[in-house]
Amino acid sequence: MLTNSVLVSQHIIGYYIVMENQFTFNIKNIRLDENYHPSDSTRITTNFANLARGESRQQNLRNALKMINNSFNALAFWDNPKADRYAVELEIISVEMDIAASGESFPSIEVLKTHIIDHQTNERIEGIVGNNFSSYVRDYDFSVLLGEHNKGQSQFSIPDDFGELHGKLFKYFVNSKAYQQHFKKLPVICLSVSDNKTYYRTENQHPVLGFEYQPNKSSLTEQYFKKMGLQVRYFMPPQSVAPLAFYFFGDLLNDYSNLELISTISTMETFQKIYRPEIYNANAVAGNCYQPNLRNQDHSLTQIVYDREERNKLAIKQGRFAEEHFIKPYQSVLEQWSASYAL
Repeated sequence: MLTNSVLVSQHIIGYYIVMENQFTFNIKNIRLDENYHPSDSTRITTNFANLARGESRQQNLRNALKMINNSFNALAFWDNPKADRYAVELEIISVEMDIAASGESFPSIEVLKTHIIDHQTNERIEGIVGNNFSSYVRDYDFSVLLGEHNKGQSQFSIPDDFGELHGKLFKYFVNSKAYQQHFKKLPVICLSVSDNKTYYRTENQHPVLGFEYQPNKSSLTEQYFKKMGLQVRYFMPPQSVAPLAFYFFGDLLNDYSNLELISTISTMETFQKIYRPEIYNANAVAGNCYQPNLRNQDHSLTQIVYDREERNKLAIKQGRFAEEHFIKPYQSVLEQWSASYAL
């Protein structure tokens, strides 16, 4: 049973038992370290997979992991005078969905799991699952479906059922026996802030998450993740220069320990410094009223090679992959299942 304040209800568990012969999940894990090589089924636009390619792959990974450890120790400063007490280990969690009607499987999602190594006590402490979030179906929704829906239209609009299937599949996984057997707590996903919104700092301050920010409006990403059952809060951790978006179930501030939260902050802020240095490696700290700017020239670059343009192009390719191998072949099965699935 999950230990978060919002537990899986008996109704959901019962529903999973009824439906488990329709879709089942196979969870695989692999260590993300300097020797990591992406598997054939890994989305190559995934943050960590992009770093693990090319001539600089090993140095990229080594530098990124060092940044994560340094960030963790800076935030977990108590009883840590030399800032070297902790290290973060990362696992890539790959979830395949087996489709009973076909006997085939489809790569569903990939997330990261953190573990904290305490060198002082020789403990290995379980961290948070989620962090980074990758999904072929999300690629399809944003990179294929949205474009086709708006083709030839003078005004941008969103399909009525946009994100419904993806959201139900995600909730189905989180409430599955497979998830409960592998993970003790519900996931937390950490994303960058949006450059088309303004964020206002509040007086609410958490010792680890830092000052909370409130956006001036909702976004398509927020609405999409809401259909996955996730709510969002924005915090700028100490020593950070911009807020991060934390998507979660339950109670973010009380369901997770300080070390668990720090493992997510240090991991995901490191990735954001590499991928969005204009925001997260800026030379000016976000003020009381903050609007992110991806054209900001006053920022520093990390010593890590990353091809952002390639990543954007590949999202379309991977959306087409989902369309060809999952959406179209199993359209009737998915529509029937989605219509009957309700929490």
